[in-house]
Amino acid sequence: MTDDWQDSEVRTETRHARALDPIHAATDRFLGTVAALTEADAAGPTLIPPWTRGHVITHTARAADSLCRLLAWARTGVETAQYASMDARAAEIEAGAGRTVAELLADTAESAARFDEAVRSLPADAWQRPVRMRTGEPRTPAELVMTRLRELEVHHADLAAGYTFADVPPEAARWIIDDIVAAQRRRSGVPPLRIEATDTGLVHELGSGGPTVGGPQADLLGWLTGRTGGSGLTSSDGGTVPAAPYWI
Repeated sequence: MTDDWQDSEVRTETRHARALDPIHAATDRFLGTVAALTEADAAGPTLIPPWTRGHVITHTARAADSLCRLLAWARTGVETAQYASMDARAAEIEAGAGRTVAELLADTAESAARFDEAVRSLPADAWQRPVRMRTGEPRTPAELVMTRLRELEVHHADLAAGYTFADVPPEAARWIIDDIVAAQRRRSGVPPLRIEATDTGLVHELGSGGPTVGGPQADLLGWLTGRTGGSGLTSSDGGTVPAAPYWI
């Protein structure tokens, strides 16, 4: 029995560690884009003004550290906030935004390595222990790992430095959309809506009786994250594509 239990622990940890594979790939792509920036590029605009690329890169690094704190909570059982406060979060981002490209690159790589180690060192009994994100929603470590993929892919597109939502791997894009819709379903007051990806077959419904917003999955991802105004999409009511529901 003991050997079977230990084998089960190993299988659990191995399965979750494999979830890091798409995160490693997304990290490498993100780092490649950052490495190619000039100092002027780093101070340039992004898809989420007034943040510069330096702001977005710094936020991506600090977000990795924030997930490490939540994983520490799951590992120890000691409640640890994702961020000390929203003011502290904003101050960290502002303090790091003006650094050199070399400093931004090193910080991103080092924070990614810390996250990787936090995931790999998490014991089997901690994987289903819920913690609370800054939004108040509960997440298990298994769900937090995939949250890192969302951060990397969306913020990579936010850099507006050659990587677009069309470059996000379809499997990752689908998971991010699933996650966004799940968050919207947990909220009250979200207007009814049907979402259809014309190229992948992805379909989601929020309530009933609302219009269908359809188009390529990549365009749906850009719209659902609030980064685009619905370019490339159509609405079944023949009107302008509505603003996407608030998601985070």
